[in-house]
Amino acid sequence: MSERIVVAKFGGTSVADAAQFRKISEIVRSNPERRFIVVSAPGKRFSADRKVTDLLLDCYEKAVRGESFSAELRLIRLRFKEITDGLDLRFPLDEELHILEKSLKTNPQRDYTASRGEYLTARIMAAYLDYTFVDPAWCICFDEDGQLNSAMTSRTMQASLLPLSHAVIAGFYGADMTGRIHTFERGGSDITGSLAACAINADLYENWTDVSGLYAADPAIVSKPETVAYMSYRELRTLSYMGASVLHSDAVLSASRMEIPINIRNTNKPEKAGTMIVRHLPAGVVKNPITGVSGRKGMSVIQVEKVMVSDGSGFSALMLDILKERNLPFEYCLTGIDSITLVIRSDLFESCKDDLLEEIRQTLQPDFIGIRENLSLIAVTGEKATESSDANVRVLAQLTKEGIEISTINQGAGKLNLLIGVPEERYEDAVRAIYRFRQENSPAARGH
Repeated sequence: MSERIVVAKFGGTSVADAAQFRKISEIVRSNPERRFIVVSAPGKRFSADRKVTDLLLDCYEKAVRGESFSAELRLIRLRFKEITDGLDLRFPLDEELHILEKSLKTNPQRDYTASRGEYLTARIMAAYLDYTFVDPAWCICFDEDGQLNSAMTSRTMQASLLPLSHAVIAGFYGADMTGRIHTFERGGSDITGSLAACAINADLYENWTDVSGLYAADPAIVSKPETVAYMSYRELRTLSYMGASVLHSDAVLSASRMEIPINIRNTNKPEKAGTMIVRHLPAGVVKNPITGVSGRKGMSVIQVEKVMVSDGSGFSALMLDILKERNLPFEYCLTGIDSITLVIRSDLFESCKDDLLEEIRQTLQPDFIGIRENLSLIAVTGEKATESSDANVRVLAQLTKEGIEISTINQGAGKLNLLIGVPEERYEDAVRAIYRFRQENSPAARGH
């Protein structure tokens, strides 16, 4: 039987100081299957603290403007020196920071500068754990336009990692064929971890953060929400997209294709099982009919009506072409016999509202254009729940009972999730109402 492999990614709060590094060491040593470690840059140690990546970006912005960045660089040095001194670790910190300083003075590059937090953290972690350091500039491949080359990345990561028994990989960045550094968007260390897990066909991808799994609702809205024990890849992608920010949605997609389970864990409470993201539930597990509820404020709805827009005239395609030409994304689109409805982020819509509406009138000559602003979009996610129209009806009835106006309704393709638009001022009331419905219809409440 081949040896199991676990890839463990540790986020910014997990590597914030020397004490957190020691916790990671205990976690890694407690399970010899944790052979490949991915790290972010140090995050906040306390609420008023600053993330190292933010300090690095401040250095870059000042360097571009020709201003002194010595104060920010000094703070970065202090952060890493606290870690190396606290671990009693010899590390060439001044030498590494001199390279960064020279780069900023001679040829400042945003992505290179931003990536140095992960680079230094991984170097220090590798030295502390006595693991091999792997620079993702060697094996995470970007095209020159900054797009990830997934096929080449898979091959180069396999070649880099499979010969190693243990390794620490810096998250968040890679490089193109010229050696120029490119970064993922913020939160991209999750993607690095997922790519590593897929490349070596890991048995498990652990994502260690500062919460003990994924909550069924936002704890800032619902008091002490339940932690979800199991959910599907698709459910997590929906919740992540709609505001549950524990794990980057692109990381879920990579792991789901290989059917690698993802375990969201808490570095500060490693005894907690966390949330398991799987394709299928283990035998005997009874799941809550509604997995979770999440949402996003700041939405606007445009409804365009014209008699028989679905008669093959290409009306909907023309509408979407208008948005495409403006690089204006939409959250979802509903079409009817005589109408097309689009949900768009208000901040994007507001910047071009008058011009956009005029173009729609000129191009499509609609019978009516209606606008609803200051809306929130809520996702009620639960694959079992949304296979039943009764569950959907009862959720909507719960909102109606509490006097919450429902402006839009859409059931996702494949009956995955219910999307509900509500007035922004009733957003939190709606989330709490749906969560109460979830708890009242849980397996425990039904006696299962």
